[in-house]
Amino acid sequence: MAAPPSEPVGVESAGRGGDAVPPGIWALLALALVAVGTSPILVRLAGDVPALALAAWRTVFVSVLLVPVAAVRVRGEIRALPRRDVGLIAVAGVFLGLHFMAWITSVQLTSVASASVLVTLSPVFIVILGAVFLHERPDRRTAVAIAAAVAGAALIGATGGDGGIYPDPLLGNALALLAAFLVAVYLLISRSVRQRTSFLATFVPLNTAAALTCLAVCVALGVPLGLPLPALALAFALGIGPGLVGHGSFSLALRYVTAALIGLLTLAEPVISTAIAFAWFGERPAPLAFVGMAVVLAAISAVVVGRASPEERGKRK
Repeated sequence: MAAPPSEPVGVESAGRGGDAVPPGIWALLALALVAVGTSPILVRLAGDVPALALAAWRTVFVSVLLVPVAAVRVRGEIRALPRRDVGLIAVAGVFLGLHFMAWITSVQLTSVASASVLVTLSPVFIVILGAVFLHERPDRRTAVAIAAAVAGAALIGATGGDGGIYPDPLLGNALALLAAFLVAVYLLISRSVRQRTSFLATFVPLNTAAALTCLAVCVALGVPLGLPLPALALAFALGIGPGLVGHGSFSLALRYVTAALIGLLTLAEPVISTAIAFAWFGERPAPLAFVGMAVVLAAISAVVVGRASPEERGKRK
């Protein structure tokens, strides 16, 4: 999974107004969904290589490409960031890097379907964290949706073994949940900064902090960074495809469509990933796991809609 759209659900984006959505934006969103849906497939194709190294190279490649662009286009904006925002970006970047490492490891240990669905639980974690730390009490509908998401996740976890095909499905499912939690923390921390700065001025420092985090963890744990050339090419593809093309397109589309709509559209990601994994690797989750996935996606959909702003809800009437 790449980094999610830069603005969490329920946060309005400037520049949309009441204008009709240009047809090209729908094509852009379709391209973004396909690109993001390939993320676990690229990880699986990398084979038995250190997941932490794969995460490190994925973030390093994006930084190498974007830092020169940011130096030319938004250097002044980055330099003018208040010290508090710099600190928030650094902390958010650490959580983003940890997210990538947990997510890529989970795909190596469990099924693509289970990992892809469980990692989409970040909106649920955002609501829970908001209730605990920000005293944002969820309404009854959202609370029921969260309970359903937990039940669906439990179903997926209970059936993740699928006959011993995967190395460690229980650990893989747990890491996918951890990845969802980490990206939720990243979104909550970076939300205020993103509202005050441009996408590039926020994303480049964030991704650089994530890359440094991944590299530091690899060095601390003695994980070799030397990867075969095919694996390096796939790490590059992870950064460019799901990362820049996928979520970069989501960020551009936020000028024309609501964040809630994009949140709902991204729920197609695990469906696309599961379909590709079935066609390419012959992965077929257990029937009960399919039930759990349907419950989780429906519950997340309810949470996303419930967190939309009144203006966004009005646009859907």
